[in-house]
Amino acid sequence: MAKRQIFLAMVFLFLSFSANADHAVNKEEEADRIISLPGQPKVSFQQFSGYVTVEDVAGRALFYWLTEATYDPLSKPLVVWLNGGPGCSSVAYGASEEIGPFRINKTASGLYLNKFSWNSVANLLFLETPAGVGFSYTNKTSDLQDTGDIRTAKDSLQFLVRWMNRFPRYKNRQVYLTGESYAGHYVPQLAREIMMYNKKSKHPINLKGIMVGNAVTDNYYDNLGTVTYWWSHAMISDRTYQQLINTCDFRRQKESDECESLYSYAMDQEFGNIDQYNIYAPPCNNSDGSLSTRQTTRLPHRPHKMFRQISGYDPCTEKYAEIYYNRPDVQKALHANVTKIPYKWTACSEFLNRNWNDTEVSILPIYREMIAGGLRIWVFSGDVDSVVPVTATRYSLAQLKLATKIPWYPWYVKKQVGGWTEVYGGLTFATVRGAGHEVPLFKPRAALQLFKSFLKGEPLPRS
Repeated sequence: MAKRQIFLAMVFLFLSFSANADHAVNKEEEADRIISLPGQPKVSFQQFSGYVTVEDVAGRALFYWLTEATYDPLSKPLVVWLNGGPGCSSVAYGASEEIGPFRINKTASGLYLNKFSWNSVANLLFLETPAGVGFSYTNKTSDLQDTGDIRTAKDSLQFLVRWMNRFPRYKNRQVYLTGESYAGHYVPQLAREIMMYNKKSKHPINLKGIMVGNAVTDNYYDNLGTVTYWWSHAMISDRTYQQLINTCDFRRQKESDECESLYSYAMDQEFGNIDQYNIYAPPCNNSDGSLSTRQTTRLPHRPHKMFRQISGYDPCTEKYAEIYYNRPDVQKALHANVTKIPYKWTACSEFLNRNWNDTEVSILPIYREMIAGGLRIWVFSGDVDSVVPVTATRYSLAQLKLATKIPWYPWYVKKQVGGWTEVYGGLTFATVRGAGHEVPLFKPRAALQLFKSFLKGEPLPRS
C-alpha cells in the first residue's frame, strides 16, 4: 500500500511539474500576443511578435512577427519568410507589401487588408535576420561589422529551436522556408543547418521544403545572366554588352576597376531613370517632385527601394513603412524596440550591407544536398526584374543537370497566363509573367496560386 501511495505521489508531482512547465511556456507566448496594431482592421486570426535571444553572451536577439492562418491554424503548416539584402527587413517587405495580411495606408496612419495574403492557407512567421536588421539587435557592436552568411544561418536555426520551445504547438508542424533575393542564400543555408541539426536532435524540425524567388544563387551564372538580361531587354548597347563579357571575371566577388567602370557607365549612361527591380515600373516621386534614383550593386544584391508596376499600386510604400514602424505606439503594440536601439528602424541596413563578411560563391551544392534529402524545392522568377533576373536563375539551375519530368508549359490563373513552368526531378521552376523582384507585390493573385500549388506539391494549373 505504501508503494502505491509513493507511486501516486510521484505521478502527481510529475503532472504538476508538466502543467507548470506548460503554463510557463504559455505565459511567455502570451506576453508576445498582439492585441491590435494601431489603425488595424478587425481580424479573426491571432498574431504574436517579439524577440528571441539567439546568443546569450553577445545578447543577439532576433525579432519575429507571427500571423496565424485565418482558418483552422492548428491544421496549417508553418511558413517562415525571409527577405534578403543582405540587411533588409522581412517586416518591411514580406509582411507589409508582399505576402502578409496587412498593407499600410498612404498616410501611415493605419492598415488595410491584403486579400491575397498567404496566411489564408498557412501560418506566416516573418523573421528579421541577422541582428541589425529592422528591430533585431545585438549588444555587441562588433557583431554588426563582421556578420555574414555563416552566422546568419546559425542564428536563424537557433531562433527556430528556441521559438518552438516558446510555441510548443508548432514543434511537430510541417515547416517550409520561403524568401526572395539574397534569401536565395538565407533559405537554402538555413535548410542545410536544419538538416544537420535534425541528424543529431531528439526533437527534429519537420522541414518539408523551400521556395525562393528571384534568388541569388551562383556568382558566375547570376552575373552572366544579369548582363545577358540587360542586353536582351535593350537596356544596354551591343558595345557595352561585349565589353562586359570580355572584361569582367564574373566568378570574382569584387570586380576589377575596369569592369566596375563599365557597370557604372551602363547604369549611368544607358539604363536611364528606371527602377532596376522592375524595368517597366513607374518610380516613386520625391517630395520635391524629382524621381527617386539609385544604383544596383552586384552580388550581394540589395532589394532596396522597391517600386510598383501596375495602376492602382503605390510606388512609395517603403516610405510609409518607415513612418509606421517608427511610431512609438506601433512599436509598443509589436513589443518591439524594447532596448531603445540608438537608430531609427529602416527597411534596409546600409551598414550591414557594406560590412557583410562572408558570402558563399555558389548555393548549387546545397541544392544537391536538399534534393538528396528529399525536400520539396520550388524556384520562381518574376520576369521583369533586372537585378536577379530570370536568365540568371535559369543559367544557375541548368548546372544541376536535372532530368525533366514535365516539359515547359504555360500555367494559368483566372484564365490568363500566369507564367511558364518546368518540373524536374527534385525541383520545380516557374516564372511569373510581368512580375518584378517582389513577385507577390506586383502579381499577388498569381503569387498566391504559386504558393498554394507549392504547399500541395502539385504542378501549376494548365488552364
